[in-house]
Amino acid sequence: MPRDRIDRTGEMAAFLAIARDGSLSAAARGLGLTASAVSRIVARLEARLGVQLIVRTTRTLRLTAEGESYARAARRILADIAESESAIADQASPRGRVRISTASAHGRLVIVPLLAEFVTRHPGISVNIDLSDQVADILGGRADVAIRFGTLPDSPLTARRLGDTGRTVVASPAYLTRVGTPDIPADLTRHNCLDFNFRRAEPGWPFREEGRDYLLAVSGSMSANNGETLVQLALGGMGITRVGRFHIVDELASGRLVPLLERYNPQDREAIHAVFIGGPSMPTRVRVLIDFLAEALRSPRGSPPPDTLSPNERGATLSDSAPSDQPVPRAGPAISLS
Repeated sequence: MPRDRIDRTGEMAAFLAIARDGSLSAAARGLGLTASAVSRIVARLEARLGVQLIVRTTRTLRLTAEGESYARAARRILADIAESESAIADQASPRGRVRISTASAHGRLVIVPLLAEFVTRHPGISVNIDLSDQVADILGGRADVAIRFGTLPDSPLTARRLGDTGRTVVASPAYLTRVGTPDIPADLTRHNCLDFNFRRAEPGWPFREEGRDYLLAVSGSMSANNGETLVQLALGGMGITRVGRFHIVDELASGRLVPLLERYNPQDREAIHAVFIGGPSMPTRVRVLIDFLAEALRSPRGSPPPDTLSPNERGATLSDSAPSDQPVPRAGPAISLS
């Protein structure tokens, strides 16, 4: 096989070095070749293509229009080769950086405790986690994976279900001893109810009684914009609150908080999803992280409560019925996830 057919990528790399350095001798030094060898590469290219690629004078060198076109094509081809080789190597041993975006409370209580095991399994991957109440712009390159709750706006992104979560009404034994235990939801009107203070879709706490679902308006002396604070207030005996069970696994197990009105719990659930840019070119390091989270978050503690998050934290997920790795459904006007 002729040499020019064997080493065309080398020719492309040499030509791009000439275009970058603006000099045959400078390109030759960078490539570890002689200036005459680089000159022969250009001559071979021009002869094969039948066009002039470079205009040379004693002092200057510039690309012709054909040379500019060849340089653009060469950059694209070499970048594609590099990306393909990296993807193949990545499959054998995932490596590189993965950026995760998640709400502050969810990140602290669920994701961060899992990361030590993940990096132990995949030592070639480094993790950059952003705990923020702001929704990360995945399409804009701000994150590789975002964990979201609630209704998903229309988007070209892909989502994979990680689990779901429910909520529970709780209070401390000290509060119940002092004030009394509610027997039916209507009794809450006589109690100090600790609720969220951000705008919510539901103007009350949902209950199910005799087959009928309804919202009960509640009120109290204190409110907060996150579930962690409400749990602390309830532990301090301030009143009754309703938060995601994920926040209170240890408190319920130890008896520091007591579940209330469970027979009236509507068992409402919300799905949790990882949102990302899908497709065949998705890096393996992103895929293995999502697989790991899907496995780890099957546990009860891995079900973060959407009602512990602020509106910006809630972000977006698919509906409960959506299968894994599904494109975000088109359901309404186009609103990009950001």
